Amino acid sequence: MGEYVQIGELKTWYDEDGTGDPLVLLHGGLCTNETWAPQTSAFSERFHVLAPERQGHGHTPDLEGPLSYDRMAANTIGFLETVVQQPAHLVGWSDGGIVGLLVAIARPALVRKLVAISANFTPGGGAPELLDGLLATPPDAADLAMLRQLYEASSPDGAAHWPVLFDKFKAMAASEPHIAPGDLGRIQAPTLVMAADDDIMTIEHTAELFRAIPAAELAILP
Repeated sequence: MGEYVQIGELKTWYDEDGTGDPLVLLHGGLCTNETWAPQTSAFSERFHVLAPERQGHGHTPDLEGPLSYDRMAANTIGFLETVVQQPAHLVGWSDGGIVGLLVAIARPALVRKLVAISANFTPGGGAPELLDGLLATPPDAADLAMLRQLYEASSPDGAAHWPVLFDKFKAMAASEPHIAPGDLGRIQAPTLVMAADDDIMTIEHTAELFRAIPAAELAILP
């Protein structure tokens, strides 16, 4: 079941299912909670699953100004304080993994365990040609059809806002995140760093992320 909660200036949509220890799922960039559907039913058998949709994603409206990981992390902290109201397990992939890292750095008492999947801590975490390709992609590109359809089906801002959000996303991806290894060293939660052996993020970058977090384990999946 999904509903809205006001987190500061952001009317935030979240889906909820199951009972048990709180497990917060953080979706990837330009995605919606639909991308968690195969996992949510399984996780909800053991956990109280909560999945907020971030600014401009899914049912959550966009705000004035740029997208930024710091702003999305602050909204996620507000969600944890307002809705979850206790330390939670965080599982995030791609942009959601970045947000999870930032939350664990800023508010360690809110994070019981962290899973960061295909996440980066600098803009150069992936192969340069991937970022170059993203920046050259127009919002109506055929490759974006699935993401665009997810957006149009749920966004309260309407289909016409998609190019605006996509431009904001590209600007963020080109210049963020910038998480210092020393800040990663402040993460106290047991952390699983995950990626595939042929991922958007390089194995070398993923290994650097793993080595920078004190209580981390690394999983590279074929």
